[in-house]
Amino acid sequence: MAHTETHIGRAPTETQVWGTKLNIVATAIAAFRKRRQALAARRVLAELTPEQLNDMGLPQANHPALDIKAALITNLMSMR
Repeated sequence: MAHTETHIGRAPTETQVWGTKLNIVATAIAAFRKRRQALAARRVLAELTPEQLNDMGLPQANHPALDIKAALITNLMSMR
């Protein structure tokens, strides 16, 4: 017959529980600060002119551009 041992699990101590909760709160605060800083930087970059962006060595802002081929409207109208 096989021999088995049973181990009783121990609950974490109060210090471990508070340490875990503090780590969770600290991580949330750090993520919030990082997000707020990224939004502020994005807002400042959006206000700069293309010349200022070039002076800083950054490419121009990525604004959505709609490229339409010259014959597209003609083709669409002919499909109608």
